[in-house]
Amino acid sequence: MNRQSLTILSLVITLVIGGVVLSSSAYTIDQAEQAIIVQLGAPVGGPITEPGLHFKLPFIQEVRRFDKRLLSWDGDPNQIPTRGEQFISVDTTARWRIVDPLTFMKSVQNERGATLRLNDILDSVVRDHISAADLVEIVRSKDWAISEEDLARAQAVSEGDEEILLQRVASGRQELVKSILKKASVQMPDYGIELVDIRIKRIDYVEAVQQRVFERMIAERQRIAEQFRSEGQGRAAEIDGITQRQLAQITSEAQRQAELVRGEADAEATRIYNDAFGADPEFFSFFRSLESYSRSIGDKTTVFLGPESDYVRYLRDSSPRPEKSGK
Repeated sequence: MNRQSLTILSLVITLVIGGVVLSSSAYTIDQAEQAIIVQLGAPVGGPITEPGLHFKLPFIQEVRRFDKRLLSWDGDPNQIPTRGEQFISVDTTARWRIVDPLTFMKSVQNERGATLRLNDILDSVVRDHISAADLVEIVRSKDWAISEEDLARAQAVSEGDEEILLQRVASGRQELVKSILKKASVQMPDYGIELVDIRIKRIDYVEAVQQRVFERMIAERQRIAEQFRSEGQGRAAEIDGITQRQLAQITSEAQRQAELVRGEADAEATRIYNDAFGADPEFFSFFRSLESYSRSIGDKTTVFLGPESDYVRYLRDSSPRPEKSGK
């Protein structure tokens, strides 16, 4: 191999080595990232927050990247007693970001370690504030106005619910959340974290208490149903009494009218009888005799009448007489 070939080979090797060294020493930072240079496991220099092309020592230094954007934290629902000893399940969430990547790396290493630390801090602060507050302060806002519809709905469920609605709210849920955020934010600089916001996602009664609440609601509904049923039965009895009274009045009036009509008819019949019988007293006497016989003599009765009996006399006088012969 001649001298010119060796020179070209050396140049190629140099270029390759230079490219490898350059590629291992150059790195880029995205706008959503920040970085710490670590040399042999120890951080070197301050955090790199400016986006663009940067350089480091090749092979002995590495880049640890951290997110600059808002990150979310979701805690597990915790069963917490309120100041009134009402057990509730509280589910919280928070938003945070890394503001000091060097402190963050030294204290919690990565996002997983930060999540574990946030679990301890936020769960503890939330538990302290919830257990020191009444249930009405946790679920209601201070500026929430009670409407007539809310009161009507509460009265339909239970009188106790109406009392809860009418309770005065000293601070409310918003102030409670602000207090939790303020207390938890005090510890965040030790980990290079800024706690931006915290919210209570959901509040429920625990299963045992929830079942008792459902049973109370069912019992209250049954009581209301019985009240409505009793009122309906009372109203039905009242209507039935009114109906019976009106029926008695109508029947009495009808009977009175019937008696009047019957009396007038009897009077008219008596008048007609008097007029008829007055025109022929003999016939009236005969007719009354026949009536008395028809009422007193049965089908199997045999009556013996003398020749001087009125009945026989009537029959004899009323029978047609034979015409006398002209002979």
